[in-house]
Amino acid sequence: MAIRQLPFEYAVRNLGRSRSRLAASLLGSTLVVLLVLASGGFVRGMQRTLVQADTLHENVILLGTGSEEALERSQIDAAVAGIAGASIPGIRQVGGVAFVSPEINIALPVRAEPDGEALNAVLRGVRPVALLVHPEVEIVEGRPPRAGEEELMVGGLAATRLGLPDERLAIGETLHFDGRDWTIVGRFRAPNTVMDAELWLPIIDLQVATRREATISSVVVSLAEGGRFADVDLFAKSRLDLELSAVRERDYYASLAAFYAPIRAMVIVTAVLIASGGILGGLNTTYAAFAARVREVGMLQALGYTRRAVVLSLGEESVLVAAAGAILGVGLGLLLLDGLAVRFSMGAFALTLDAPVVLAGLAGGLTVGVVGAIPPAVRCLRLPVAEALKAH
Repeated sequence: MAIRQLPFEYAVRNLGRSRSRLAASLLGSTLVVLLVLASGGFVRGMQRTLVQADTLHENVILLGTGSEEALERSQIDAAVAGIAGASIPGIRQVGGVAFVSPEINIALPVRAEPDGEALNAVLRGVRPVALLVHPEVEIVEGRPPRAGEEELMVGGLAATRLGLPDERLAIGETLHFDGRDWTIVGRFRAPNTVMDAELWLPIIDLQVATRREATISSVVVSLAEGGRFADVDLFAKSRLDLELSAVRERDYYASLAAFYAPIRAMVIVTAVLIASGGILGGLNTTYAAFAARVREVGMLQALGYTRRAVVLSLGEESVLVAAAGAILGVGLGLLLLDGLAVRFSMGAFALTLDAPVVLAGLAGGLTVGVVGAIPPAVRCLRLPVAEALKAH
């Protein structure tokens, strides 16, 4: 009578029979998981940076007509902030302060040393009210810059954007542009936003540096509860002399996310191709290891174990190794990849290894084990028992 299943301990003990095979299988599964985590973290990090989460109040951007897809190209009259604050109903206010933030967004070359290499930086000129309009921004060290003092503050990912070590942007350090030295007096964090990679300075100082005293890039207004985007849109359309367009802030960044969709797709396809190569390599390793055990499989069948029992035992071995490699890969990924900063044209973002990404990584690692056991099991069981016992 055939014995239904081999003991689980048999599969566990077999793992230690060949340390080189065990190491190769672990490495294959770990690498597949790291590749999946890297690609998933890249896509997730970019997505979270460009897609604005819901906040307590809605922000609307007033910018130049025809520049709805690029704030850096927008130029509007500097007086728009005052006109908008007085004309648009439903703007959020606290203590008599209207949440209306005139801003300049521009990319300029800055230098770490006066005669050093030009580094492409993203600068934002603001007034203090910007900290109210953008509640994601939190000053973690120092203070906001003061107008006329040649001061600025830097985002948490600004060093990555500039390609400099983080300590180079510490409080008291200087950056150089427009022929002047600018002292870093503050550091802020704005996680999962493009602002986290920017340099902030008083708007009037940036106007002087860019020779655009009469124009700014945009005005960002925050609507109170019950405030309507339609009112802001009506203001923009009715003031033809100002040549304005109104765009919800989340819609603006959603359009940027759509623009970068092909890049994310390319990253995913590349990761899938590389991971497929890793899976095939794992299959080859598993196949070579199991194919050499034809005689062992024949002996197990001669002892009364069914083919199904043998396949399950081989599968248990493969899945155990793959699961161990997957756990190791996830641990290394969380240690080395989570939060790793990556530069792109809009600034920088951090790789994000959240629950869906980790789950995808574990699934990729286990796939190596599940799929890897099938071909060698078929190879071992294809031979009749008599021939398998004679195999070398």
